[in-house]
Amino acid sequence: MTLGIGLIGTGFMGKAHALAWRNARAVLGTVPDVRLELLCDTPADKAASFANQFGFARSTDDWKALVTDPKVDIVSITTPNRFHKEMALAALAAGKHVWCEKPMGLTLADGEEMAAAAAASGKTTMVGYNYIRNPAFRHAQKLVEAGRIGRLVHVRGIVDEDYQADPDLAWTWRARLDEAGLGTLGDLGCHLVSMLMGLCGPIESLVADMQTVHTTRPLPDGSGRGAVENEDTATALLRFASGVHGSLSTSRSAWGRKNRLGFELHGTKGMLVFDQERMNELQLYVNEGPKAEQGFRTILSGPEHGVYGAFCPAPGHQVGFNDLKVIEAAELLTAITTGTRPHPDFAAALEFEKVIHGIAESARTGRRISLA
Repeated sequence: MTLGIGLIGTGFMGKAHALAWRNARAVLGTVPDVRLELLCDTPADKAASFANQFGFARSTDDWKALVTDPKVDIVSITTPNRFHKEMALAALAAGKHVWCEKPMGLTLADGEEMAAAAAASGKTTMVGYNYIRNPAFRHAQKLVEAGRIGRLVHVRGIVDEDYQADPDLAWTWRARLDEAGLGTLGDLGCHLVSMLMGLCGPIESLVADMQTVHTTRPLPDGSGRGAVENEDTATALLRFASGVHGSLSTSRSAWGRKNRLGFELHGTKGMLVFDQERMNELQLYVNEGPKAEQGFRTILSGPEHGVYGAFCPAPGHQVGFNDLKVIEAAELLTAITTGTRPHPDFAAALEFEKVIHGIAESARTGRRISLA
């Protein structure tokens, strides 16, 4: 069986999806083959150029034509946020499987509508949370499940980048609620939520605050300054249903941070530490043995850590960001052919979005928000 791929968007994530589709079978071997059928972008000549570069058979500047094309079985949505819901709903209505980048939509209601449509369609969906595919992260999950650091008691999570740190950076669609939705929470914070929930389970309640560091930015045409309508930073205190307490902090205005997505996970017997900027390393501390010999040990990713071995037979040679997208594509293909649910599908990703929108609501109202 081969599955036809339709890709909407050719930016950073569009290229990541194209590479993932091209490499999933080559790396994993057991997944179905795909046909790179149709690519969409505007204008038409740009679409044609990228179709040639990425290896797609055809191109179009009409996304509606793509989602209804009979040769397309799976639709990859990598557009700006405001298009996600409309495109996903149309693709599901046309009987297509959907791989959509996060966030699902601009509002929690958008996500709820998308999850309901996915459930009604019977098609396979997935949202682009590639960091939880990292072999180092999945090994952390195994250590937690095995009780290696004891009962979990506390977690601290942080995700920072500096792509909006410069106050003179030009205003873009990312500053608008009606085009981007949430700011750092929708861009970055949701990834951290996916990790923390993957380690500690559902979040029961939270209290939060957020701020806009740069309230205006220069308009690209030089005509003045445009308002920044969403948040640059957000911080929350979390209570998990498991009894774990913790904190979450995210900023898109943190100078020097490029992709600091990490956590400290405290247990009654030890601790785990991870930072995506050093994505092939996991730090483990266990309170055992002579006190004079105790300390953090660095676990370097290698072929013993799940899917890492499909990329490279030697430890220390490292997997990268785009490799995580390859794993993601392969898991979607496997789910389609086996009739199972990939994680996170639209229903599971909605739970992450409930958290980030809960943080925004708490910051606006000053109240603790229950997510139970």
